[in-house]
Amino acid sequence: MKQLLNNRHPYMFIAPAVILLTLFSVIPIIVALVISFTDMNLKGLANWSAISFIGLENYKDLFSDATFIKSVFNTFFYVIIGVPLVIIASLSIALLLNYGTSWIFNTFRAVYYMPSITNIIAVAVIWGYLYNTEYGLFNYLLSLLTVDNIPWLEEPTIAKISLIILAVWKGIGINMIIFLAALQGIPKSYYEAAEMDGASRLQVLFHITLPLLRYATFFVTVTTLIGWMQFFEEPFVMTDGGPLDGTISIALFIYQEGFRYSEFGYAAAGSFILFAMIIIVTVFQFKLQKKDTDL
Repeated sequence: MKQLLNNRHPYMFIAPAVILLTLFSVIPIIVALVISFTDMNLKGLANWSAISFIGLENYKDLFSDATFIKSVFNTFFYVIIGVPLVIIASLSIALLLNYGTSWIFNTFRAVYYMPSITNIIAVAVIWGYLYNTEYGLFNYLLSLLTVDNIPWLEEPTIAKISLIILAVWKGIGINMIIFLAALQGIPKSYYEAAEMDGASRLQVLFHITLPLLRYATFFVTVTTLIGWMQFFEEPFVMTDGGPLDGTISIALFIYQEGFRYSEFGYAAAGSFILFAMIIIVTVFQFKLQKKDTDL
């Protein structure tokens, strides 16, 4: 009996987390999956008898929906450009800031971290002024170089790049902190041995620092990739998916279908396509990491 009671203790400690995860994650996912096979809308929400099971109809309609296809293209555009930029920028800044511990280095750590904790609405207001075609700071600086005004948020491709610049600026801080923590965990003895062997800074970087950062890099890559596949706040606040759906992401498409047009079944189907994409990309990342570790 005493042995049985002792065996229960670990389950008692994890029970609150498991219950919360089940209530607020597992059950909503299952409910959303069921909804994705129905035509549930605002009318069905008020009267469940008006909901009909339509099978895979929502999924078929999505793949013939020009707006959804465009949102997929836009999301991959954000991911392909934004993810490498965030990782390279945050790692570069972390490497530079890791060289010193004086007040100026600590100040710059705070400066680079602040955008990641700044409210997106406040950020959107400021960057809206920066991107203003007629009176914005960016176009003013370009005018000093006799460059014509750039329609930062008024042309689809340029607008996507503008949102990427904003998101990279906002996303550097958290990843920089992760890389800094990993850098400070590297034993100093490795660098002392390399110095005694006459290794250059580039050799130390590529043969000691970067290899020992592979787990931090893997974590940052996975989390950043997932975050950018769920790209939502910047296009929602800055452009609302425009111009001409040129900046709409999958997450914004799901939001618009579910909360603007009240097509809950259609939105749920879109969310599960996004969910499947994230799972596939994450599993692929883990496979690459495992292969690298085996080598």
